[in-house]
Amino acid sequence: MSAHTMEMHENGRSLRSTREGFLAQLSPAARSEFDSLLCPSVYPEGATLFSEKEAARGVFVLVQGSVKLSICSSEGKTLILRIANAGEILAMNAALSAASHEVSAETMHTCQVAFVRRDDFLRFLARYPEAYLGVARELICDYRKACDQLRTVSLSVSVTARMATLLLNWSSNGQETKQGTRIKMPLTHEEIGEFIGTSRETVTRTLSDFKRRHLVALQGSTLLIPNRAALENLAVA
Repeated sequence: MSAHTMEMHENGRSLRSTREGFLAQLSPAARSEFDSLLCPSVYPEGATLFSEKEAARGVFVLVQGSVKLSICSSEGKTLILRIANAGEILAMNAALSAASHEVSAETMHTCQVAFVRRDDFLRFLARYPEAYLGVARELICDYRKACDQLRTVSLSVSVTARMATLLLNWSSNGQETKQGTRIKMPLTHEEIGEFIGTSRETVTRTLSDFKRRHLVALQGSTLLIPNRAALENLAVA
């Protein structure tokens, strides 16, 4: 799906937020040159940034929004590995190794994304070796997140434990209220199933059971966790 090009000045404020990660390691001169390489665009919900097994063309700086990263089996079964948020740089591993993408990236809603061509990115790294520290940190972070997801899907015995773990992870960035931790569900029931390795129907049944046991309260896409300790007990069950 094609993107709509944005003017750089419209996104300058948002682009600065990405410096909390990779760009935080750069000198002012390096930051300025990196900014000059960015090609900002707006992608609608459901747009594909890149696909699994597709040749890498460059890196994608996620300025605003969220992107789900997934892999697909030969039988068409999908597993969502994680959700990338603003400030992350996607496809760095594939771009550096000149390999095909190992995952697919799809926008979860309207997103602002800045693209840097692979050749330009490699020349930038050669010109500013200081940037390799940021690259290493990004790759290590990606590796840790992948391990966390594999641990959740493969080592958690029950769907109940996997669901509890997922909700607890989401709640770490939730809103604390007198009633408990409030979060906005970022995924549909089908996507949650793809995230924890089960069916949509099982997700719906498990959430209904959590609600019946007063572990969560649901109103539309908003979820309230009144007692984190109770969910933590399920997560380690």
